[in-house]
Amino acid sequence: MSETCPGLEEQLMAFIGRQEIFSVATTARGEDGQVSLSPRGYGASRILGPDRVAFCDLDGSGIETLAHLRENGRITIMFCAFEGAASRLRIYGRGEVIRFDDPRFEVMIAEHFPKWPCARNIILVEVEKVTDRCGRSIPFFDGRGGCSQLERSVGHKPLEEWRARRTANNVLSRDGLPGILPLEAVA
Repeated sequence: MSETCPGLEEQLMAFIGRQEIFSVATTARGEDGQVSLSPRGYGASRILGPDRVAFCDLDGSGIETLAHLRENGRITIMFCAFEGAASRLRIYGRGEVIRFDDPRFEVMIAEHFPKWPCARNIILVEVEKVTDRCGRSIPFFDGRGGCSQLERSVGHKPLEEWRARRTANNVLSRDGLPGILPLEAVA
């Protein structure tokens, strides 16, 4: 059975809080705009209220999420139960990128994501609609833990080196849309 609601109710917030893995979908405008669908994990999502969620944009993929949000703001986040009762929840909303050089970034990292000080960005999502469906088609799996490659790649570098790397490696999306631009270019 499917339910649609304008925000996150208590039981849905509890469900999200138990999920280590989620997926994020965005798209560029126009016929040639690609749809970007990326799995996320490491418990890097947070519920900030019934109409607001956030997640860390960690290294390891292109810069499509940021570029698409800058262009049109549309985002969908999906959480699936891989154990326990079958469930699939989608959050539809408008996303805002909190860049690593935005003063709000440090505050949000300290308060919500202290494990990820080297995140590229934080994505803030204003919830517009939530759909909760049964997830009977989703298999169970043995969550043996995360891949250690991300932690190994960020754990030993100084923060300033990461700031420079974020900008240098994430200038354009695959669509050719602007990604992380130097501050001078953003102003």
